[in-house]
Amino acid sequence: MRQGGVGTSVVVVFNDRKRLRQLQERLAQQQPPMRELVAIGEGETPLSAVDRLNPAAGRRLRQRGMARWLIPFGFFAGLTFTFITDLDTFAFAGAWSQHLIGGLLGMGSGWMGSFAAAASVTSEEDDRIRGLRNRLEEGSWLLLAETPNGLDMPWRTVQEARPQAVVRLAES
Repeated sequence: MRQGGVGTSVVVVFNDRKRLRQLQERLAQQQPPMRELVAIGEGETPLSAVDRLNPAAGRRLRQRGMARWLIPFGFFAGLTFTFITDLDTFAFAGAWSQHLIGGLLGMGSGWMGSFAAAASVTSEEDDRIRGLRNRLEEGSWLLLAETPNGLDMPWRTVQEARPQAVVRLAES
């Protein structure tokens, strides 16, 4: 598991696997060491295995975060709704049980809402990741490099490798 915050996070795009490997080795020798250094592409790590570049993994994290507050909110909203309206929809269950059933239904609604909310949010980073996915499909290789929090990316080393492109994902 990774510790600490992300400093600078970039994806370096190469059309030559040899140059990718050379940069990866040079960055691996940096002190202090890079927080993350992953080669992606044909013969390397698949894009789907890198959570940082997987929109589905980001969506799952957003859904879990939304569920943390939508499920309890839904429970209390459902419970409150049954008390306020005095509807006897679940009268067969008894006075207190029908309020509890209303709360449980509200909790289920909150859980479903967390999926809808997570799916409806797109970020600028998702657009960048889509562009990187297109580069991979064109036969390029990617190098994901993240520095520890508070440290700058060794830009000179990156530029000396003559990449096709450098895409910034996060900046400290």
